[in-house]
Amino acid sequence: MNRHERAQALAKTALAVMAERQVAPSPENYQLFYAYAAGENPAVSKIMGDMIAGRKPFTPEVLDDLRQRFFPAVREERATASLGASVQKAMNTAIDTLQAAGRDTSAYGRALSEASGELGAEHSPEDLRKLVETLRGATQAMESRTQELEAKLQDSSTEIGELKSKLDDIRKESLTDPLTGIANRKAFDTELLQAMESARAHGEPLSLVMCDIDKFKQFNDTWGHQTGDQVLRLVGHCLSENVKGRDTAARYGGEEFAVILRQTARDAAMTLANQIRSTVESKKLVKKSTGDILGTITISGGVAELAPSDTPTSFIQRADECLYAAKAAGRNCIICETQKSAAA
Repeated sequence: MNRHERAQALAKTALAVMAERQVAPSPENYQLFYAYAAGENPAVSKIMGDMIAGRKPFTPEVLDDLRQRFFPAVREERATASLGASVQKAMNTAIDTLQAAGRDTSAYGRALSEASGELGAEHSPEDLRKLVETLRGATQAMESRTQELEAKLQDSSTEIGELKSKLDDIRKESLTDPLTGIANRKAFDTELLQAMESARAHGEPLSLVMCDIDKFKQFNDTWGHQTGDQVLRLVGHCLSENVKGRDTAARYGGEEFAVILRQTARDAAMTLANQIRSTVESKKLVKKSTGDILGTITISGGVAELAPSDTPTSFIQRADECLYAAKAAGRNCIICETQKSAAA
């Protein structure tokens, strides 16, 4: 089966399941069920598969929750597009206001010019009185219009400022992992590139820690995805506790995390990585629904220091190799390249 045929088959499966489960055939719902049919996101497939097997209803609230958990980017793009349209509308209003102000100023200027021309001729006192009244009326009208335009511009400025703040919030949200609250992969990629450029420009050390949760799949399969999410949040919190200021903690993907340590050499990075490992190990995981203590969680990690020839890909790969060595060494430990070489 070629790629096109497979895509058609998955689409038919997704639509069939939606029809069977009485789910409205909207693009948003189709995206979820296509992901389920394709099996490319194991978490989505497991959750939806369990619901389908248990004949549980896909209510609008459940569907919205699934979209927010697994496809936040779509929601963010729509929110950005909506706010972008609102900003454009507010700017158009401000432009129209400025153009109206320009027309009013031109009209007032013409009134003054006409009055100036009339002042050059001989006039009776009555004519002068009428001229002064005309100028006074034009000036009052201009003052009133100016105040009105200033108010409109102030309203537009306030609206644009509020919309800009919302756009900033959405941008921040787009760089945050919704489950753990730390940086997501997109933010990590950007931050790593900037950190590497800065380290080379200033001749400073830069270290990278790659770590993941030991036996996470086994734990997730045993206790369910909700408890698995609790584990991910716990690890994310431990990283946030120990990583501050210029450094960046991120969820790299699945159960794997990363820490970018600016101005930090390998030995100091090892110390911090072990501190994070110890913090995670010290936590007791409690099942919220029952209060049962499920035991402790451990992580394994690898540390690499930036080399002159590194690209972002090679830098990550070197830290990952150390992570794999930590797994092979028995888990719940941190290994750097010198230790990996010695073990080899």
